[in-house]
Parts: sequence; C-alpha cells; structure tokens
Amino acid sequence: MKSMRFKADGTFRIVQFTDPEFANPDEEETRMTGMMLEIIEAEKPDLVVYTGDVIASAGHADPAAAFRRACEVPERTRTAWAAVFGNHDSEGTVTREQLHALQLTYPHNAAKPDAPGVHGAGNYALTVEGRERGAAAALYFLDSGSYSPLEYSRMGFYDWIRRDQIEWYANTSHRLAVDNGGVPLPALAFFHIPLPEYNDVWDFGVCYGERHADFCCAPWINSGMFAAMIEQGDVMGTFVGHDHAQDYWGEWHGIRLCYGRTTRNAYLDRPFLPGARVIELREGERSFDTWLRLADGSVLKAQPRHEPTGRTPKVGAMGTDKYKKAGSESQG
Repeated sequence: MKSMRFKADGTFRIVQFTDPEFANPDEEETRMTGMMLEIIEAEKPDLVVYTGDVIASAGHADPAAAFRRACEVPERTRTAWAAVFGNHDSEGTVTREQLHALQLTYPHNAAKPDAPGVHGAGNYALTVEGRERGAAAALYFLDSGSYSPLEYSRMGFYDWIRRDQIEWYANTSHRLAVDNGGVPLPALAFFHIPLPEYNDVWDFGVCYGERHADFCCAPWINSGMFAAMIEQGDVMGTFVGHDHAQDYWGEWHGIRLCYGRTTRNAYLDRPFLPGARVIELREGERSFDTWLRLADGSVLKAQPRHEPTGRTPKVGAMGTDKYKKAGSESQG
C-alpha cells in the first residue's frame, strides 16, 4: 500500500461507512453493496473507513466470508481503506485479531499491525503526506471494544477505550508532533462506540443532525480518551457508529464529535435512508468539512440544528433489560 497524500488541490477525502453488518449475500446485502459502490464512485474518496460492525457474526457459519465481501467493496474500486471493529464483529467464531489480520492481506488496505501490548485489535495510526513535505495530518484508529466486562454489575453494557490504548495514542501523538517541529498534526480519530461526551454535547451543546433515541449507547465508564485528545491538541474530530439511529455532530470543547450515517438500516419505524458520512481535510488547516450522502443519491450538507436541552440523561436504570432493549433498537 503506497502512502496516502493530499491531492494537488490540497484536499483529502474520506468516506465513512458504519454498521453495514455484512452477514448473508441476500437481496438486502446486494442492494447495500450497490449503494456503497455508488457512493464511492460519486465521492471518489482517498480513503474508505469502516467504523465497526462490519459484519454481524453471531450465529454465522462463516463470518470470515462476510468480512471478505465487505473488504471487496473498496478493493473493487481500488480505493485505500481501513477498518476498526464493533461489538458485533466478534460475537461468532472469528476473533477481532483474526479480522484485523485478514484486512492486512488486501492490497489496498491501509491498516497497520497492532502495536504490541495494547488492548484490543485494530489500534493504529496513519499519516497523510503533504504535497511538498512530510506528514501533514494524522488519522487514529482505535478498538473501542464490545461489551463491558462488568456487564452484570452497575457498570453498564458497553466497553470503553482502555488506559493502555490512551497511552499509546498520547505517545504516538507526541512522536508525530516532535517530528513536525513540536506542532501537533491536525488529526481525526475513528472508533465504533461513542464516548460519554457524545451525550454531553447533545444535552448541553448545539448539534446538527438527528438522534432518534433518548441517549447514546456510550459506556458508563469515562476512561479519559476525550481528556487525552484535549491535552494532546491534535484531534479535531471523532467519528463513530454503533447507534444506527443517530447521525448528528456537535463541537465539544473544540473537538467535533460526529456520528456516521448508518450504512444498513436504523431499525426505525420512520424513513431514515442509509448512506455514508464524507469528511474532507484541507492541507495546512486545522479544520475539516463533512456531509452525508444517502442511498437515493442526495447530499446533505446542512443538517437540522438541535438546541441544547440542558438536561442530564437518565442513566439510573440503564443496567436493566429495558436499557438493553433500547440499546439494541438504536444500534446493532
């Protein structure tokens, strides 16, 4: 895989697919694959990113075959691509480590082997080269896990980014800044499960987009990933999936917390077309543009504005079956 770089016009474009849940080569999956190919053709991205739940592995006889079908989408268009994993990717007979190793075998895959001693599978950093110099931007990919190891206590249902992963990110960020003359590289971060701050920005900040649930399915444990990004001063935006019925973004303490647009369906009883989020970086600028491209070919550059509610989400009963049911309806 050759290095990625900003184009002659100074831009670098990413298409984020999230929660496609490849499982069976049926009519629904065929339609979804066709939509994804159309989005790649329309946007002509420099990189495709899968932000988890690439496959629905539970009860699947051959989840690796489903993952290979997902890999073939960007491979067919000879587009660079990378993936992180979600809670549904390793519920079956394949592990996250095996999936990560499998993606590394594809010629257009941009992912890197895991750093030793770091929790999970699929923790790596990529750089985007400038037109006339070295690294001009950084992209971080992290394994946000699957289910809480404390699921049956009062510590919630979903996993969190662990301390050694945060240390790996901070060390990598510092090294890249040193190589850049002490200046942090403009950066983006991709993972599957949203941080707890995704609830904060909806409740106490201005957001743009939709949330068709009372809360985000974030971990109850705040392990400090957001604080680390603030301290490092490099990450401008984070991009997640997990909650199929959310596509909003909002700026929280200088970082734009963004959902993708679900690539399969939102499990809603109302229209909510699947699609993708598109992100465009500009060389030399600490900013990015983002928009949605939907299954019908439409482009949403201006999402509806949501004013802060000023309320604290009610999480007291989230360890109950009611919470788990609500979570399964809003994400996969």
